[in-house]
Amino acid sequence: MIGDWMMAGPGKLYIVATPIGNLEDITVRAMRVLGEVSLIAAEDTRRTRILLNHYDIQTPLTSLYEQNESIKTPSLINKIKDGQHIAYVTDAGTPAISDPGYLLVHHAIEAGIEVVPIPGASALITALSVSGLPMDHFVFQGFLPEKKGKKKAALLSIKDDARTQIFYESPNRLLATLKDIMDLLGNRFVVVARELTKVYEEVVRGNVAEVMHAFEGRTIKGEITLVLAGKKEEAVELDPEASIKERFDLLSAQGNVTRRDLVESIAADLALPRKLVYDTVHRLCKE
Repeated sequence: MIGDWMMAGPGKLYIVATPIGNLEDITVRAMRVLGEVSLIAAEDTRRTRILLNHYDIQTPLTSLYEQNESIKTPSLINKIKDGQHIAYVTDAGTPAISDPGYLLVHHAIEAGIEVVPIPGASALITALSVSGLPMDHFVFQGFLPEKKGKKKAALLSIKDDARTQIFYESPNRLLATLKDIMDLLGNRFVVVARELTKVYEEVVRGNVAEVMHAFEGRTIKGEITLVLAGKKEEAVELDPEASIKERFDLLSAQGNVTRRDLVESIAADLALPRKLVYDTVHRLCKE
C-alpha cells in the first residue's frame, strides 16, 4: 500500500484514468490509489469531487488545469520530492490525452520522479473498439484546428493515409467537419460516437453522407469521438487477355503441351472462365 512507505523518500506521481461517463467504469486499483495518496491534483475539482464522493474518498484536492499547469507544476514537483504521493486526474478518461497533464509528467520525469500509470477509460479507444474499422493500425489526431485553412491542411495531410483516423470533435462543429471530410477526402465510412458510456450514448455508422443525414436538423449535444476510415487501396484492374498471354507464352516455351492442357492449366491458375481462356488460347495458337 502507498501509505506503508509514505514519507520514506521521494514520492511518486500517479496518472490515474477516470470514467468518461459511467462512474462504474473505474478500476479497483484507481480507487485504492486515489484513497491513499496525499493529494489529488484535478483538472476540475468540482467534477472530480462528484467521483470521490460517490466512492467515499476523502483525499484533499487541488486544481491543475491548462491555464495554471505551468505555474502550479513546480510546487507539486516539490511536494513529491518531499515525500508526498500525488495523483493526477482530468475531467474524464486518461490524463494528457487532449487534456492537461503533459507538463506535469514531463517535469516529473526530468526531476527523476517515478511516474506510475493507473490505466482505465479512454474515449478514443472506447470509440475505436466499437467502430467496426480496422484497429491494427490507427492514428489519433486529437481536435482538428479551428481555423479553416489549418483545418483543410490537416485533413489533406491524411488524404492518402490508409490507417484508421480518430478525432475528438465538439457537437457544434460536427456537421461542418463531416462536410469538410466529404469535400476533401470523399464519401468514406465514418463513425460518430457520442456520449459514450452515458445515458444517451449513441454510435452512428455509415458513409459520410449517411451520417450527415442522421444528424441534420438535430440539436447535437455531448462529447463526440469521430472515427474515419483510411484511404482504401485502389483495386488493380487486370487485363485477363494479357494475363492469359503471359501464361500461354510461359507454358508454350516448355514444349510438348497440348492446346487442351494449356486451356485447363491457365483457367485453373488464373481462376478465369474456361471459355474465355479457350477463345484466347485458340486465337494465340493461330497467331
